[in-house]
Amino acid sequence: MDADCGALRMEGERNMATAPPDQPPPAPEPPAWAARKLLRAARSAALASVAGGQPFASLVTPACAADLSVLLLLSSLSEHTRHLRADGRCSLLVVGAPEGANPQTAPRLTLTGTAEIDTDPALKARWLAVHPYGALYADFADFAIWRIRPAQALFVAGFARATRLRQADLAPDPAAVAAIANAATDIMTHCNRDHPDAMVAITCHAISGSQRGPWQMIGVDVDGCDLSDGELVVRVAWSAPVADPGELRAELLRLVRAAG
Repeated sequence: MDADCGALRMEGERNMATAPPDQPPPAPEPPAWAARKLLRAARSAALASVAGGQPFASLVTPACAADLSVLLLLSSLSEHTRHLRADGRCSLLVVGAPEGANPQTAPRLTLTGTAEIDTDPALKARWLAVHPYGALYADFADFAIWRIRPAQALFVAGFARATRLRQADLAPDPAAVAAIANAATDIMTHCNRDHPDAMVAITCHAISGSQRGPWQMIGVDVDGCDLSDGELVVRVAWSAPVADPGELRAELLRLVRAAG
């Protein structure tokens, strides 16, 4: 596949220019699905911890585990980490891009949960895949992965569009999570080894950019995939959550067609 991203972008602009003027706008996405996509794509967030009844906000860099748990690489020397050691209750805010000059038009998700240290090496590898620069300090003795399992959330799709979400509303289907997680390594190996041009095309279409790669799939889950050139990481969402590797393959084919 010829991954000329400039040509892909021009084609997309031509399609937009020839769209029927009376075409209705797309229907709003289900809030839980939109919230999950926003959370999985977030590369920075505000963490609110608490100490002595006083809230304390900090900038953090999240990644998501397959089950949508939030992963943070935190130093024990940080103020917010000391707070979490004493009281794991916390809140996280992630914000998307606004529709215009008014920041209130930006989609955002506030979730609450309890943070705890998790020593699973796979979770650390997942965080590093999304934040490769963190390899410089991830193995320092004072750093550890903290995991936040969302308990409930408030999703604001834009100005005056708020929806409260329970844990059951937000969480992906456990059977689907397991099915994709069990196949993830084989899926990524196959895509990167046998379809490198498709990975470049999908990424360039997603970012409307001219980068030619090399882009490789470094993460895949029920909601989408992550692609990286070794420094920048791009999140690409499926059109809807997938339940098994067959549905995931169909989503990849859809993305390749859209990019072509």
